[in-house]
Amino acid sequence: MGLKQNWKQFSLLVLVNAFVGGMIGLERSVFPHFAEQEFGLSSKSALLSFIIAFGFTKAIANYISGKLSNRIGRKNLLVLGWLFTIPVPFLFIYAESWNLVLMANILLGISQGFAWSSTVMMKIDLVGEKERGFAMGLNEFAGYVAVGGISFLTGYIASRWGITPYTFYVGIAISWIGLLITILWIKDTSVFVRKESMESKSIPFKNIFWETSFKNKTLSAVTQAGLVNNLNDGMIWGLLPIYLFSLDFDHGKIGAITAIYPVVWGIGQLFTGKMSDLYDKKKLIFWGMLLQGVAILMIPFGMSIFSLSFLSVLLGIGTAMVYPTFLNTISIISSPKQRAETIGVFRLWRDSGYAFGAILSGITSDLFGIENTILLIGFLTVISSLIVQFRMPSSRSVS
Repeated sequence: MGLKQNWKQFSLLVLVNAFVGGMIGLERSVFPHFAEQEFGLSSKSALLSFIIAFGFTKAIANYISGKLSNRIGRKNLLVLGWLFTIPVPFLFIYAESWNLVLMANILLGISQGFAWSSTVMMKIDLVGEKERGFAMGLNEFAGYVAVGGISFLTGYIASRWGITPYTFYVGIAISWIGLLITILWIKDTSVFVRKESMESKSIPFKNIFWETSFKNKTLSAVTQAGLVNNLNDGMIWGLLPIYLFSLDFDHGKIGAITAIYPVVWGIGQLFTGKMSDLYDKKKLIFWGMLLQGVAILMIPFGMSIFSLSFLSVLLGIGTAMVYPTFLNTISIISSPKQRAETIGVFRLWRDSGYAFGAILSGITSDLFGIENTILLIGFLTVISSLIVQFRMPSSRSVS
C-alpha cells in the first residue's frame, strides 16, 4: 500500500474521476434555463425535479455500491457506472418531454453513485491509512474541478450556439473516453482490502446503517453535515442560475460564477485533504460548514459579478474543508471489510441532500421567493456546523 508505490494506478483513477465529475458539469450552469426554454417549466418545484430525481437515485446507488463492490469487485462496479452514463447525453439531446429528461437524470444518478463511489473506494484501498485524506483530496479535486470546468464550457457554448444540442456533445465524448480508460487500464483493488483486513485491529460494527446514521457520535455528526452540505449544493445548483438570470446576467457570466464554486472546491482539496491527515478533523468540518453557511447567507446581498464571485470562492473554500475530511474520518473509524458499506451509508444520506435541497428550495421559493429560500438554506448550514461542534468528539480521540 501507499501512494508512491501505486502512483500509476492512482493517477489513472484521478483521471477517470475527472471524467465522472465532468458529467455533472453538463447541468450546472445551463439546466434550469434549459428546463424553462425547452419545456416551459415555470414552477421552481417542477424545474428542480431533475435534481430530486438525480439526488435520490444517486443516494440509493451509493448505498447499493457499498455492498455491490464487495461482491463483484471495484472495477466491475466502475464499468457498470459508465454503462449507465452512455445514454444520458443522447436523452438530453432528443428528449421530447420532461419525463425523458428525468429518466436521463435517474440514469445519471445511478452512474454517479456507482462510478464515483468506486473511484473513492479504490483510492482508499491503494494508499493506506496515513495518506487517505490526501488521496481523497486528489480524488475530489479532480472530480469537482471537472464539474467547474465543464460548467464553464457549457455556459460558454450555450451563450454562443444555444443549449441544445451542442452542450451535450461534450457529454458523449466524456462518457465514452471514461469507459474506455476504465476497461483498458484500471485494475481491481480487492487484494488490498484482503491484505489490510488481515492486519487491522478495528472492531466491526454490528449494525453499519444504525451506527453511521444515528448511534456513533462521530459518524452521525459527519453524516448529518454531509447531508446539509449537499442540501445547500442542491440549492446552489438549481436556484443560483435562476437568481443570476433574474439579475440580467447572460449565460457566459452565469457559467463563470457557477463554475468558480466547484473549481475552488476542487483545487482547495489538494490542500485540505492533506490537512485532514494532520489536523483535528472536527475543527475542519465545523469551520468549513460555518463558512459555507455565512457565504450562502450573504448571496442575496451580492448584486455585482465581483461580490457574487467572491462569495462563490468562500463557498468553495468551506466545501473544500469538509469534503475530503468526511471520507477520511469515516475510513479511520471503519474496519477494512466494512469500509465500503459504511461509506455507502454515509453517501446515501449525503447525496439524498441534493434531493432534500431541491424539494425544500422548490417549495419555499414558490411560496416565499428565491432570496428567502437562500437565507433559509444558509441558516440550516450554520445549524449543521453547531451540531458538529457539540456532538462530534475531537478527531484526536478517534483516529
